[in-house]
Amino acid sequence: MIIGFSYNQREFKHLYLESTTTRASRINAYLLNAPDTFITRRGKPFSDVPEMAKGFQATDGGHLLLSKTEKEELLNNEPMAEKWIRPFSMGAEFIKGLERYCLWLPSITASELKNLPMVRRRIELCREYRASQVKTGDAYKLKDTPHLFRPCGKYKEQTYIGIPKVSSSRRRYIPMGFVSSGMIPGDKLYFIPSDSLYLFGILMSQFHNAWMRVVAGRLKSDYSYANTIVYNNFILPDPTLEQTAAIEKHAQAILDARGNCPDSTLADMYDPDNDFLYPDLISAHKALDKAVEQAYGVNFNGDEEKIVAHLFKLYADATSSPFCK
Repeated sequence: MIIGFSYNQREFKHLYLESTTTRASRINAYLLNAPDTFITRRGKPFSDVPEMAKGFQATDGGHLLLSKTEKEELLNNEPMAEKWIRPFSMGAEFIKGLERYCLWLPSITASELKNLPMVRRRIELCREYRASQVKTGDAYKLKDTPHLFRPCGKYKEQTYIGIPKVSSSRRRYIPMGFVSSGMIPGDKLYFIPSDSLYLFGILMSQFHNAWMRVVAGRLKSDYSYANTIVYNNFILPDPTLEQTAAIEKHAQAILDARGNCPDSTLADMYDPDNDFLYPDLISAHKALDKAVEQAYGVNFNGDEEKIVAHLFKLYADATSSPFCK
């Protein structure tokens, strides 16, 4: 993108992106033909949706987390420990389909722990690690509960939508998905305690991903999602019952297309170089994008510049921004 400046106020400005030139009546801080609105952190979602939260931070020195090999070694020696092992995932494992586990011990009793010396040893090592940290830090403050991760009050034992914090900018859509296996989300995996197909469909749509591409942070060239910036400031549509049903239908089609490729990871399916291998998934996404546009009452035919300008207008209206004209 080329940026030019002028001392004189001009009736029309121009945006140059790659080989396209667009005439704009206004160019905002995000280099969009949209209202001069600034996206700030927000503690709660604008729309009537469940809150999104970060997963658990282990703060354990590596003693409560297990690789596949460590899990197998532990169970070979202490088969009774299986009850206390859960799948665990950060964003990278979620996308790449990698196996990782953790000791999940909120309800373990002293008598149960007595029969698990290897588990007990890991807890003691976690205590030692936390006790050795800076006394003003969070790790030290958790030394008296060495069997637990850092608290995450919004987590519930129910189905949730997992959203990786970091995702490649090559992807058109952040790969999200439902988790109902009891997998514990790590702090690089956001979660929404919900089994709503409608909400999943909105989040997987081009509308939400276009918004994310503009307002999210960056980790090198990757997108760095943040609930307080991206999700909480995203204005959802006000659909009719028919439009809601259409979004749910196409969201389910995306899940079905993924399910038809059990040997493929989300990384495989959302690599744009592999589009030709997943025609049903691509088709389902296109149908979902169209259904979401209809729910917003527009027909932009996938034009992201128009999509984002529309969302900025909705945000400006919702916040009654003094910069909006």
